Amino acid sequence: MNVSEDYRNAWEGYWEETSDAPGDAIWDADPALTSMPHSELLLPYADTARTIVDLGCGNGTQTRYLATRFARAVGVDLSHAAVEHARRAGRDDGTDAEFQQLDLTDGEAVRALHARLGDSHVYMRAVIHQSEPRARAAVAAAVAEIVGVEGRAFVVELTAASRQVLQQAAAGPDGPPPKLLRVFHHGLKPADAADDEVPRVLGEAGLEILAEGDTTLPQTEYMADGTRIDLPARWFVLAGRRADG
Repeated sequence: MNVSEDYRNAWEGYWEETSDAPGDAIWDADPALTSMPHSELLLPYADTARTIVDLGCGNGTQTRYLATRFARAVGVDLSHAAVEHARRAGRDDGTDAEFQQLDLTDGEAVRALHARLGDSHVYMRAVIHQSEPRARAAVAAAVAEIVGVEGRAFVVELTAASRQVLQQAAAGPDGPPPKLLRVFHHGLKPADAADDEVPRVLGEAGLEILAEGDTTLPQTEYMADGTRIDLPARWFVLAGRRADG
């Protein structure tokens, strides 16, 4: 299956409207708040000599950090405009990371990526929760395909409690702050998945939960009172199918 044209166009439009300035995307948080602590949770289970693939890499901020912790980092995103952002930023800072456009629901393309890279680790931050409902199982299956037998995955997704935080942010005296308003303007739907759906689709894809816990995903936008928007989330470290499975 592939994502709908409406969904694809929503993300393309969002990234086309986003500048190259760090933090212009609401989720473009400093790696010190995101992929750095996430890597520390993954590393006890993951061989750093393997490639890590950042699924839904956006402008590549987290991918470029992951390239400093693993032998190779590859960022993929549905949006062509996002990938172009990532490539431009990589040229500017000289980070050794690769980027390519990829629809995670395109099974043939995902299998081709796995064939090229071999069993790899996966980093996926906040992708399932705002994917189209019919696409969520395919996204989880893409994680399983890429990790294969030897790879491990770190997946972190917003929980339903994030909706209340976003509603509070949108209800400020001046309405939604500008970065959040742009998300709504393009029809993106953060925290759309139910809390039990994420572990269910991961399990149905053949992924085994090795560790999990609660966290928050810091945003680059602020409430009317000046406090940062931190969205409640849950993280999972996952293993793929067994060699004899």
